[in-house]
Amino acid sequence: MSADLKGGSVELTIDNNGVGTITFGHPASNSLPGAVLDVLAQIIDQASNNPNCTVIVLKSSGDRTFCAGASFDELMTIQNEKEGLEFFSGFSRVILAMRRSTKLIICRVQGKAVGGGVGIAAAADYALATSFASVKLSELAIGIGPFVVGPAVERKIGTSAFTALAIDAASWYDANWAKEQGLYIQIFDDAESLDKAADALALRLAASNPEAMAELKRALWTGTEHWKTLLPERAAISGRLVLSDFTRDAINRFKASK
Repeated sequence: MSADLKGGSVELTIDNNGVGTITFGHPASNSLPGAVLDVLAQIIDQASNNPNCTVIVLKSSGDRTFCAGASFDELMTIQNEKEGLEFFSGFSRVILAMRRSTKLIICRVQGKAVGGGVGIAAAADYALATSFASVKLSELAIGIGPFVVGPAVERKIGTSAFTALAIDAASWYDANWAKEQGLYIQIFDDAESLDKAADALALRLAASNPEAMAELKRALWTGTEHWKTLLPERAAISGRLVLSDFTRDAINRFKASK
């Protein structure tokens, strides 16, 4: 099953062992337009509901960038709060799909993660990364804030580390720092070693008791039931702020510097 949207893509494959691999991508450093985010959330749900899928591996295409976050080109087209809410609800829907899945989700982070990309890695149940997988929450630098991904990131790395990322929005934090905070479980020198470890773990989980893994997933996510209303509320905040002159000027300056 696959979908190609606005230059992006989302693909799901399920092998004979029960490992479901979801791969997303976009030519602009795997930044994600709203349409791609919607399909990604739908495919996570489809994999979660497929009896032939026992465990999910979530990954992106390409080499040194896992996900560059929101599509700046699409951000600049937002004209009102309703459109802003809809756009930022894209990452909300992906995180909620990961949360409600009864399948354990392994995230393969081969390179840099920005904004929503950090949120996706944090929403996974187990994240493995290369030494190139630095992280940054750049939202405040463009006049918004990591409101939608915040609950997932804070849940995974704690309030202090999340605060550092959210406030120091211009700085990259390296993969070792992210591992020390609990975002990543292991760090590998290259993508080949990362893939070998992710594949081995996925195969072990695929041979485990699905009922036990579903119960473990529910236990791990206890206390997040309110996210179904919290994340849309956070999306509305970002959807309002993106309309400000400050944010539009900041995005234009960023694009001009590229």
